[in-house]
Amino acid sequence: MRRPGPTRDVPPPLEMLCLKALWSLGEGNVSEVRGAVAESKPLAYTTVMTVLERLAKKNVVSRRKVGRAFVYTPRIARDAMRRLALKEFVDCYFEGSEEKLARFLQLPNRESAPEVETERDMEAALL
Repeated sequence: MRRPGPTRDVPPPLEMLCLKALWSLGEGNVSEVRGAVAESKPLAYTTVMTVLERLAKKNVVSRRKVGRAFVYTPRIARDAMRRLALKEFVDCYFEGSEEKLARFLQLPNRESAPEVETERDMEAALL
C-alpha cells in the first residue's frame, strides 16, 4: 500500500522517459513511443501503454483515437517541465531561494575537498 505523500509536478522516471519521447516525436502511438524509448531503455508494449495512460489521467498528455489505436500528444512544453523541475529542486535543496542556488553555483570547484561535507559546512557556504 502506498503512503500518501505530497503530489509532485515532475513525473517519475518512466513517465518522464515517455514524455521525452513524445517531445521528440511531437505525437505518437504506443508503438512509436516504445520505439523511441527503446534506444535508452527497452520496455514492454504494455508498460509503455500503462505509463501513457497514467500521463493522460494526470493531464500531462492528451490522447485521441486514430483507427484502433490512441495517439498521444504532450500537453506541457519541455521548457515548462524544466521550470517545474527546477522549482521543485530549489524548494527542496535551497529553501525556495534562487539566490542561495546562485551563490552555491558560484562556489569554487572543490575537487580536493572531502566528498561528504557536514550540514553545518554547507549552510555556512550558503549564507
